[in-house]
Amino acid sequence: MRPFALLLLLAAAPPPAETASEKEAIAVVQKVFDGIAARDGAMIRGAMLPEARVYSARDAAAPSVSTVTETVDRLTSMKEEPRERFTSAPQVLIRGRIAQVWGEYEFMRDGKFSHCGVDSATLLKTPEGWKISALVFTAETTGCKGH
Repeated sequence: MRPFALLLLLAAAPPPAETASEKEAIAVVQKVFDGIAARDGAMIRGAMLPEARVYSARDAAAPSVSTVTETVDRLTSMKEEPRERFTSAPQVLIRGRIAQVWGEYEFMRDGKFSHCGVDSATLLKTPEGWKISALVFTAETTGCKGH
């Protein structure tokens, strides 16, 4: 009976607090979200390595890839007011100078739901801090939390 009680206690324990590095990695992805909302290309670029790539997986279509410049141009030229946010706390994995931030998101245009999906950002630790080297996302219109 004691092993069962121990399992119950462990299951009820709160998850470990985010480390400073985990918080920093999430903040870099949040900086991209903030840059999207502000249509601030410099803010988005500042969160990414210059040679970073952005991949999207939409429905059954072949995945697409774009450069940071192409992504920034597309996001900052939107006519609608864009906003992206995580719908729950993202997962963060870190080993040495590599981090992965993975979380579900929703994307709004002029305050109206556009799509949801998963953002998966691979970050590298540089002398300036964490920078996104690759950002991969799905874009879905069904099965989205709250929509």
